[in-house]
Amino acid sequence: MVVERARNMVTDWQLANAPDTLAAASPSPLAMAVNVETFVSNHQTRPLWQPPMPGRYKCNIDTAFSSHHNRTWIGVCVCGSEGNFVLAKTLTYPCTVSVDVSEALGLHSALQWLTDMQFDNVDFETNSKLTVDTFRSNRNDLSEFGCIISSCRSLLRNLFSNSRVEFVRRQANGVAHILAREATRSASPAIYYDIPACIETIIINDML
Repeated sequence: MVVERARNMVTDWQLANAPDTLAAASPSPLAMAVNVETFVSNHQTRPLWQPPMPGRYKCNIDTAFSSHHNRTWIGVCVCGSEGNFVLAKTLTYPCTVSVDVSEALGLHSALQWLTDMQFDNVDFETNSKLTVDTFRSNRNDLSEFGCIISSCRSLLRNLFSNSRVEFVRRQANGVAHILAREATRSASPAIYYDIPACIETIIINDML
């Protein structure tokens, strides 16, 4: 969490100073206005996490894996329409798979879990564009990746009435990313009904 916060602070600083370095110790009012405007513009265009619409939930998903440990880890976080924490889960698979398969497996795990928890009106978000594009297509893919995606479609179609799967950039998927890394510390699944310490700061910042 400390590393992630440090990276975010460095990114913010770089964005604020990206236009140019101030040549004079006392910049003119015009130069200050230009820098402030650019700073605001840069922050407005950054892909930040957004809460779902009222009455809906947002479920962010990310994965991590290690060929050395022969493990695949998944992090899932559910938040409400005010950005408030609802539930989170981390789980581990005792195998190493490709990046594409691990991302599809993460989506499938999240769909299955929230089905078991009887959730609906959920916006599932993953930073794997391939997973989302394949999920939305009607292409028949008999590979391992394709079979998992096909099962994801069936789960969403048959067990959810008003939910969807969407792509989000990595910068807006930070909570799930940290949870996936947190999963590497445990060999067994964990469900969090209270906000985990590792993502508390990010959740609070997203609510501001």
